[in-house]
This record gives sequence, structure tokens and C-alpha cells, in this order.
Amino acid sequence: MADISYKRHIAKTITWRVIGTIDTIILSWVVTGNPLAGLKIGLAEVTTKSILYYLHERVWFKINLSKEGVLLESRKRHLAKTITWRVIGTIDTMTLAWIISGNPLAALHIGLAEIITKMILYYVHERAWYKINFGLTQRNKN
Repeated sequence: MADISYKRHIAKTITWRVIGTIDTIILSWVVTGNPLAGLKIGLAEVTTKSILYYLHERVWFKINLSKEGVLLESRKRHLAKTITWRVIGTIDTMTLAWIISGNPLAALHIGLAEIITKMILYYVHERAWYKINFGLTQRNKN
């Protein structure tokens, strides 16, 4: 049977990107005090984050974190995915915010704020997608 998991990962990429972009726009606007800067930073990361997120999903799909034949419990796996994605995402956001705003301190503040907001949002997103079978040929219990 053909591997259709890529469809799932594309759908997850799109849903997460919408949530993540809205969060970035709001945080960037609040930190810089400039709604246009917030919009530019949020929209700039749509491309970079979509590519990075898709690659992150593909890597995690192929990782088998089993311990003596027992798969890592889903909540722990989602927490690990949350942390690895947040590191990648925050570095990307801070880099783009610095380039666009020209202010490294604003970029740092945006990055620090989104560590909290995005980890919460990402974990909830992962748990929601765990309950959806779209793109799976059989339910994966990891």
C-alpha cells in the first residue's frame, strides 16, 4: 500500500503554520509596537517555517523511539517533538525578526515570548492531530 503519510504532514504543516503565524504577528506587534513590523515578521516566516516544519515532521515520522520493543508513550513523544521544534522555530523567528526590525533586542524578546506561547500551542496542536486519522493507513500508537 502506498505511503500517504506525506499528505498528513502537509496538512499538519498548513494548520500549524496558520496558528504559528498569527501568534508571531501578535507577539512581534506587541514587542516592536509596530503592526507593520509584526505583519512582515509573521509573513516572512511562512515560507521558512513551512519548509522547516515539514522536514521536522518527516524526521519524527521515521524516528522509532522504542525501548525494549515498547514505543515511547505518545505524550512524551509529543513533548520531545514540541521541544525540538521550538528550538528550530525560535532560532528562525529571532533571525527573521532581527533582519526585518534591525533590532537584535526586539528579536530576542520576540523569541523569548514565543517560547512560551508556541510550546503551549504546539503541544495542543500535536494532541489534536494525534486524534485525527487523516493520512494514516493504520493508527500508529506512538
